[in-house]
Amino acid sequence: MFVHEKNAVSDFIGDLTRKYGRQRSSLLPILQEIQHKYNYVSDFAQQEVARNLDIHPVEVYSVISFYAFLYDKPRGRNIVRFCKTIVCELAGARAVAEAVKRELGIGFGETTKDGKITLEYANCIGMCDKSPAMLVNERVYSGLDPEQACKIIREIK
Repeated sequence: MFVHEKNAVSDFIGDLTRKYGRQRSSLLPILQEIQHKYNYVSDFAQQEVARNLDIHPVEVYSVISFYAFLYDKPRGRNIVRFCKTIVCELAGARAVAEAVKRELGIGFGETTKDGKITLEYANCIGMCDKSPAMLVNERVYSGLDPEQACKIIREIK
């Protein structure tokens, strides 16, 4: 991270601290706004939040690691999630997921080199009756076969 980028992050976190206050209850909304702007909460941002709120950096990290919607590593602009429940598995989700992995050239928990797509598992996406399903950002695609899923992936590439 370049010095001017660090300064921009510091300034942004300073603005958030003024907006939400310095109390411990401000931690989650500050992290959510950082996540929204930068797509993850960097180590540097974690240190800055801790410094601004006068808390230990481990507390900041523990909140990030607890919540599934906060990330400490860069992620793609598009997040593709597959349900990993037994119901989806029995409906053929593994074949669909394997086809998507091949199409993207990455595994689960990885991001494409161009930063466009991150592939993840989700515990459940609530589509058991229409599985296999995948979630692309906030849009659900259900009743998929490998070919349909790869077509969707090609559209967001």
